[in-house]
Amino acid sequence: MANKNYDGGEVRPFGFRDKLGYLLGDFGNDFTFILSSSFLLKFYTDVMGVDGFVVGIVMMVARFVDAFTDVAMGRICDRSKVTPAGKFKPWIRRMCGPVAISSFLIYQSSLAGQSMAFKIIWLFVTYILWGSIFYTSINIPYGSMASAISPEPGDRQSLSTYRSLGGALAGVAVGAGIPMVAYDTIEGKAVLNGPRFTMIAGIFSAFAVLSYLLCYYMTTERVRPKRTDSVRANDSLKTMLSNALKNRALISIIAASIVLLLAQLTMQSMANYVYPNFYGNTAAQSASTFIMLITMLIAAAFTKPISLRYGKAELSVVSNILAAAVCVVLYFLRPANVWVYVALISLSWLGLGFFNMVSWALITDVIDYSELKNGVREDGSVYALYSFARKLGQAASAGLSGALLSAIGYSQETAFDERIVNGIYNISTLIPAAGFALLALILWFWYPLHKKQVDANVAALKEKHGE
Repeated sequence: MANKNYDGGEVRPFGFRDKLGYLLGDFGNDFTFILSSSFLLKFYTDVMGVDGFVVGIVMMVARFVDAFTDVAMGRICDRSKVTPAGKFKPWIRRMCGPVAISSFLIYQSSLAGQSMAFKIIWLFVTYILWGSIFYTSINIPYGSMASAISPEPGDRQSLSTYRSLGGALAGVAVGAGIPMVAYDTIEGKAVLNGPRFTMIAGIFSAFAVLSYLLCYYMTTERVRPKRTDSVRANDSLKTMLSNALKNRALISIIAASIVLLLAQLTMQSMANYVYPNFYGNTAAQSASTFIMLITMLIAAAFTKPISLRYGKAELSVVSNILAAAVCVVLYFLRPANVWVYVALISLSWLGLGFFNMVSWALITDVIDYSELKNGVREDGSVYALYSFARKLGQAASAGLSGALLSAIGYSQETAFDERIVNGIYNISTLIPAAGFALLALILWFWYPLHKKQVDANVAALKEKHGE
């Protein structure tokens, strides 16, 4: 199966070109996704003057829209016509321009002088266009494509690792680059420069388009869906949702994804307040992001052999316990030296890095499990539900962070008050600690696809497909 294309002809074997191309796909994704998850709240509170609670509400409302658009896109993917390029790849080329343009429109600092109602409406409309429509229309096919590039578990783990590295590299570009160039020092305080941030958002959008196009041309879909493996015309949305609700693996990984992003993105977004407000040091924020990349590279080097021996879920449990423990230590230690904080938070990122390296391979295990359970292969639909869950986690993080910032009294005027900055530090450590601990419990006690079951499923699918 892995050496045939959709026309039945011979294709090159799976190799480094596919892995690098898939890396570039998430590199493109995260130029807009990480920009939104890490800096949208900061941009709208500090540049546009919108209350953090309102920003969080807008992001949460958008996720309810995603309940329809994500699932609809998944069904569209499953029913898409098979082309010589594949079933999922064409969507990457079609939608790379719209997702980049809509992301850029969100961050228009020239509108800061408009009325509050106008700014909130602008945020809502542009954010919906970007996240609920265009990002969905490219991210669902991209994520679903992993199971079509190769049927082999080892290859899929490699794709998951390279995807995570792509996200980490984009995270460095966004997380380290912006603090270095987007802030001005005014009266000893780091203040976000709105026009400069708008220009950065435009540059990131251009890089996103280039990355998507390279992904399109470098990857190859090899797994050809058989008629019995594809979504049949009479398969209703009701049937798909009914199957999903009875799918323990899917429901548990959805819950895990929500908790993961609630913890991880809270830690990322609050870094934009901890470093400039609590420590008054944006250079340390940039350095922390570079160190995060190093921890991801360390995790990438060891993830595959460890997961092949002990299992992806098992590795994920241990790594999240480590991440949670470090956040608890940070809460009680409260180091006055910012570099002690950087060193410890890097250990948390190392633990999280191991989980990120296997997270996308976990969903391909769920897709295989669903095929065995339901007799129908629904790559797009399963991934769409997973993607929707991730967006719920993103929205929950933004909503919670915005609400907690409002609760402690954060505003443009109080941003550097002692009580406020101490509240910022508490949020940045306690919420991630609780999230990582809960994630470990879900993966160990609820998620059923531990190593023994995954190996059995792979063998069963090979027998089913006559390999």
